Amino acid sequence: MRPSATLLFHAYSLASRLLALVAYRKVKARLTQAGIAPSRSRERLGYATEQRPNGSLVWFHAASVGESLAAISVMDEMLKHHTDLRFLLTSGTATSAEVAQKRMPPQCQHQFAPLDAPAPVKRFLKHWHPNVGFFVESELWPNMIVQTADTGCTLGLLNARLSTKSVAKWRKHLTTAKFILSHFSVLITQNQTTADNLRSIGAPQEHLHAGSNLKALAPAPPVDMAVLDATKSLLSNRPVWIASSTHDGEEHSVLAAHQILLRTYPDLCLILIPRHPERGDIVEQLIQDANLTCARRSRTDLPQPTTQVYLADTLGETGTWYALSPLVFLGGSLKEIGGHNPFEPAHHGCAIVTGPEYFNFAETYAEMIDHEIAVQIHDSAELAEQIDHWLNTPDALAATRNKSRAFISRQSGLMTQTIELMLAQLPQDRKTCE
Repeated sequence: MRPSATLLFHAYSLASRLLALVAYRKVKARLTQAGIAPSRSRERLGYATEQRPNGSLVWFHAASVGESLAAISVMDEMLKHHTDLRFLLTSGTATSAEVAQKRMPPQCQHQFAPLDAPAPVKRFLKHWHPNVGFFVESELWPNMIVQTADTGCTLGLLNARLSTKSVAKWRKHLTTAKFILSHFSVLITQNQTTADNLRSIGAPQEHLHAGSNLKALAPAPPVDMAVLDATKSLLSNRPVWIASSTHDGEEHSVLAAHQILLRTYPDLCLILIPRHPERGDIVEQLIQDANLTCARRSRTDLPQPTTQVYLADTLGETGTWYALSPLVFLGGSLKEIGGHNPFEPAHHGCAIVTGPEYFNFAETYAEMIDHEIAVQIHDSAELAEQIDHWLNTPDALAATRNKSRAFISRQSGLMTQTIELMLAQLPQDRKTCE
């Protein structure tokens, strides 16, 4: 029997109702700045911009790009078993919407997620009426979860991950946590630690399943062979390394490391990929301030013989750069951001360098570092030292790349169990919905 709603949940619902319009103004401004049409911004209020398809509808709710790509990889696997399935993917950012449109299967539609307030969620559910819903990672939105379950939709928590801070907060409100988690028919976690943490805050043992990080199962980022060949030709035999998904405050360290490396490798080229391409102007100024020559991808530049830094400030081309060079520093790890997806460069057999702040992928990086697939550094000097080691010892680099490929291969074997659990949530009689 499901626990009753708590006073805290009712208070949250009331507060969200009062604050919805204020929150909408903020998210609308961000979407508008990113070039999203006003009609699509209203999806955050629950107003649909597409028609619901006939038949069973499986809804995936993801926060941003990484979670959306993980959801898309699961859709592709589910379609191998049931070609009649139709999917809805919701997310909150303009970047995730753009990437989803490029990568999701034809049987999928994308909408921006409704704000977690009673009215937007009600509008959303009235239109889409999903049969099954999967919330990806840590997207625990109370109104959305409770209202969706109340429609009879079967709910699952997929690729679940909770930070230490989140667990500590939920433990202060165990009754409410138990109430929220009781709405899930299946909870599939990234690892045993998360399964134990969810159990400790009230998740039903019989619904918990420890799995692996589904981001490992997404396909390798695509490669544009024309761009790759053209860039290789222009770089000729120059050595290249990559700094990917960098954030404000990290480019200084990366550029300082590059300056150190240039003393030994004067023709070395750095491909610098900021996490947010809209920071391109800022990053270009940092490169100029470091007295380094720069070419910029967003201006359709290609690196020239004198280019020391190639600023790849575009979306959807990371796979091309990973295919160009196997030496990758992953950002979001020198600042308290939590790190970024190491599986993407691993798919391309890259050797990976990370800073110490990778807590969003703590168990993954721990295993990768233990198996010498990734190396942890703390500052620009250590970063330069590691890149120099791989540039100077091709055999060591080749061994690391082989371990990277083997690591990804091991992860793919875990997909079968996850897909079986998810397929079991589908309605047995998948009749056409009016």
